[in-house]
Amino acid sequence: MRRKIFSLIIVMTLAVGNCCVAMAAAPEVDAMEQREDGGIGISVNGSTIVVTGAEGAVLEVVSLTGRKVATIKIESPSQRVELNIAKGCYILKIGKVVRKVSIS
Repeated sequence: MRRKIFSLIIVMTLAVGNCCVAMAAAPEVDAMEQREDGGIGISVNGSTIVVTGAEGAVLEVVSLTGRKVATIKIESPSQRVELNIAKGCYILKIGKVVRKVSIS
């Protein structure tokens, strides 16, 4: 049990560290991440997320602690979503596509 908790703490620390380094290195640069898995694309600019190729799917926004922050139904081939959440690192999940992003 202790080993699992310790492993989880290390993984979360590395994830937060990498995300924060990316935020500090380029705070004014639009964070864009495109992926070809199933044709689903996710791009992030500040607190706006644009999802392409995921019509009919559900976008889940999860904090690094594992708490589900938001669930949004994607209703068009290219949908813009404005997130009203605190700045920080989050996990976005659409179907089998999972991305770690920085919301600023």
